[in-house]
Amino acid sequence: MKANRQKKILELITEKSIETQEQLLKELHDCGYKSTQATVSRDIKELRIIKTLDGLGGYRYSVPRKNEGEKFDARFRVIFRECVTSMDYAQNLVVVKTMPGLGAAAGANIDALHMPTVVGTLSGDDTTLVIMRDSESAMDFCEEIRKMIE
Repeated sequence: MKANRQKKILELITEKSIETQEQLLKELHDCGYKSTQATVSRDIKELRIIKTLDGLGGYRYSVPRKNEGEKFDARFRVIFRECVTSMDYAQNLVVVKTMPGLGAAAGANIDALHMPTVVGTLSGDDTTLVIMRDSESAMDFCEEIRKMIE
């Protein structure tokens, strides 16, 4: 059921210009899929669906191209190797220390990953605060970044 619904979501956002979760939910209902807004919201996160400009001054849901993610992944690794000086976590908060002037770059790169476990980031000159969904996610995030910069 879930796999079919998610497949239909991808089909709908590819074929139609859908701007809101409500519109997506209506399209799903019109296609015979009974769902809730909360379920659609989870599906959007799991499928890593993003909003992009539609060319008419509005936004629409779309799926990021895979090759963009691969390019970003390489760039992300380089930026982190060059700018991160240390990091640590406390409960669901991760503090990433960077060289002066690179805190915003670190935060922007983390945001661009669209990780479902990242609630958001707040960046300063040489620090980025990453707010995670839970403490386990924070620990896993720190371990991954440490492996990446070693």
